[in-house]
Amino acid sequence: MRALSHAVRLALIEVLTVHGALTATQAGKLIGESATTCSFHLRQLAKYGFVEEAEKGPGRSRPWRVTHLGWTIEETSSDTEATAAGSALGEVSLQRQLQRHHEFNRRRSDYPADWQVFGGASQTVWWATPSEMVALQQEIDDLVSRFRDRLGNPEVRPSDASPVEVTILTHPFHPPESPA
Repeated sequence: MRALSHAVRLALIEVLTVHGALTATQAGKLIGESATTCSFHLRQLAKYGFVEEAEKGPGRSRPWRVTHLGWTIEETSSDTEATAAGSALGEVSLQRQLQRHHEFNRRRSDYPADWQVFGGASQTVWWATPSEMVALQQEIDDLVSRFRDRLGNPEVRPSDASPVEVTILTHPFHPPESPA
């Protein structure tokens, strides 16, 4: 998880997920970083199994691809170092997601009319047990995963489809009570 807790590495994972295999130069242009920086971070991601070299490109080009789509942070580990790394990754990732959401809201009118009608936010509070929340989280994961095959297989994407990010946060509303 520490390998992903870096803004450039997260950006690389994101562009490889959305665009497919890219060289360090191509990825760098998309994320605003140099090819040298991207090459270093791609090698680090490969070291930890997040990316791998794709099929050889023309000449000396070296495209990279993600090894799996998406990830889940399990923060229930008894390993405090892993918990800290997961927490850091969650924070960096959430900030990037919120930044993209704010940017969409700021530029909503720049999008075609049929894309302007969604992308809002909703919030609610209700009473639930931990086991009910685990079940709800699984149902939400199942629901949003129904289009997951489109990430790795461009041939199944409808012609008018575009990458869409779904961020769902669940957490207790109040901090835990202090022991008496």
